[in-house]
Amino acid sequence: MKYKDYYQALGVERTASLDDIKKAYRKLAHKYHPDVSKDPGGEEKFKVVAEAYATLKDTEKRAAYDQLGQRPAGENFAPPPEWQQQYGAGADRFDDVDLSDLMGAFRSGARGQGGGRFRGAFPEDGEDYSVVVPVTLEKIYSGGETDVAVDLPRYDEHGLPHRVARTFRVTIPKGATDGQRMRLAGKGGTGRHGGKDGDLYVVLSLIAHPVFRINGRDLVLDLQLAPWEAVLGTAVKIPTLGGQVELNIKAGTTSGQRLRLGGRGLPAAGSSPAGNLYAVVRIVVPKSVSPEEKTLYEQLAAASNFDPRKLVEKGAS
Repeated sequence: MKYKDYYQALGVERTASLDDIKKAYRKLAHKYHPDVSKDPGGEEKFKVVAEAYATLKDTEKRAAYDQLGQRPAGENFAPPPEWQQQYGAGADRFDDVDLSDLMGAFRSGARGQGGGRFRGAFPEDGEDYSVVVPVTLEKIYSGGETDVAVDLPRYDEHGLPHRVARTFRVTIPKGATDGQRMRLAGKGGTGRHGGKDGDLYVVLSLIAHPVFRINGRDLVLDLQLAPWEAVLGTAVKIPTLGGQVELNIKAGTTSGQRLRLGGRGLPAAGSSPAGNLYAVVRIVVPKSVSPEEKTLYEQLAAASNFDPRKLVEKGAS
């Protein structure tokens, strides 16, 4: 059989990591894919790249390939005796075998008729794929269904992949978390020659919320108060994911104080308690005032004995 240098085909070193091999494959597969490539030899190059990746992405298959040694691409060779002894075949049985068929047979553990010759197509499992789906805090809070659109490769009669648009309706569980993976069994790449279909993993990505910040299962919002509201106390309505609630502000509330609303955060899976909502007080002063308001502030300044810098001045003396 003729030797095929799969590392050379992908343009990686023989010591390349699996991630490096995947990156190289994706880059070359996109470059030579028949749907996009204008290279007259693009289809054949695509087949070579796909064949190399099919071997090197599989740990056992790659180890068996590496045992064949390194030699010039296209050179006629027979697997070394120790390789034949390990995998149970004589040298005369490799005369009409293609290296890709040999590696495919190694992976499946299948052999054809005729004294162990590797012939025909062998089962090949479909690829697993992942798709990132943006979700809102409201959807995480209440749960519910959403549509996931994804383009998945499907093999044609020539064994070449083509992108096919698919839409799946998935249920976002109440209390799901950012980065959570949901498995859709058998919805990934199509298996070939009787191999099982791969899986599709839906990865949830929380969309930034205009009001709430997330801290685990707790939610945090800024609560703006006017100076007199903080001094005198008041009742204000604040938003939560479950609707508005009224919050009592005690007299003398200070800026930066965290007011806790128990159980108003994100729900948890199972029987675990929900998170809390924290309203962080921010005292806001008007940028401009009317003459009447200015007079009142001047009267307050003259009548008040409050010194906000008293502790600082005392510490510096």
